[in-house]
Amino acid sequence: MAAEYVVKAFTELQADAGCKSMLKKFLTKEVVDSLKDKKTSLGATLKDCISSGTENHDSNVGVYAADTESYTTFAGLFDPVIDCYHKGFPPSAKHPTPNFGTKEQVDAFVDLDPEGKYIVSTRIRVGRSIQGFPFNTLLQADQYSEMETRLKEAFASFESELAGKYYPLAGMDDATRKQLIEDHFLFQECDRFLKSAGGYNHFPTGRGIFHNPTKNFLIWVNEEDHLRIISMQMGGDLGMVYKRLVTGANKMESHPKIKFTKTDRLGYLTFCPTNLGTTLRSSVHIKLPKTLDTPEFKAIVEKYEMQVRGTMGEHTETKGGLVDVSNKRRLGLTEYEAVKAMYDGIKALIALEKSK
Repeated sequence: MAAEYVVKAFTELQADAGCKSMLKKFLTKEVVDSLKDKKTSLGATLKDCISSGTENHDSNVGVYAADTESYTTFAGLFDPVIDCYHKGFPPSAKHPTPNFGTKEQVDAFVDLDPEGKYIVSTRIRVGRSIQGFPFNTLLQADQYSEMETRLKEAFASFESELAGKYYPLAGMDDATRKQLIEDHFLFQECDRFLKSAGGYNHFPTGRGIFHNPTKNFLIWVNEEDHLRIISMQMGGDLGMVYKRLVTGANKMESHPKIKFTKTDRLGYLTFCPTNLGTTLRSSVHIKLPKTLDTPEFKAIVEKYEMQVRGTMGEHTETKGGLVDVSNKRRLGLTEYEAVKAMYDGIKALIALEKSK
């Protein structure tokens, strides 16, 4: 059944001239023939990994890992996708050991916009997966609940600034839901690409949101990944946001019931092959009305390997010179290097805006 699905999907993708996805590009006949009958030890098939891209021909990538083993069992597909998306990461490449930087290096991240003229807010997040559990495609309801129980124990160990409260989505009261929506914290089953990949199986079981009282430290449980650890605040003090993120991520990883999944080759593993290695996305909402559409702006973005998109997320338009700018590279460099490139790039963009 799974093999027949893969063969049919391959034929349909190749026949669709409008499809430009990486799945179509790298799901060759040779890949189909070699992988269509394979399974991981948890039972994941190639069908599980490509269902999103086969149901949504307008996908940019179209591939998700059903479990951690998918990255090796179906390497014939995942390796070229990873190499292409991450702009050069062949099968022989190896992700460096996690490194958040020395105290001196991190202290050098001073506020880029102390007067508040350009940067509206700063946000850094990382994704994490817990060993012993597959990804959403294969996760069962009892596994979602077990993971949630473990994570609630870990959240209870947070102290000082990071201490907070966990809000499960299942059975959430209207007042809490309204507040989380107003805070832009609530996630819902609204992404058709994730839905086709099995990302919303058993929703909202085992899903929830943790945050501290000041709402500058947040953890999503079983949204797209097992964990999304987020640090954020208004203004441009990237150093403070980064330090909080590092403290929270390290605290989670040190808990005896939480062990994150990572490999020597790909670093931290998550559901989507676009989010490997550091899994770190550092971003600012920044006002650049004078320079946004200039060649100089584009040159800086390319030099520091940044991504520009609308402030409402991926695939949204920019408005009034206000944009979301983030690091593009997550794989093949350390966490510190990713944030440093972002810091230097934003500094250069502000200098450009000031010069006009």
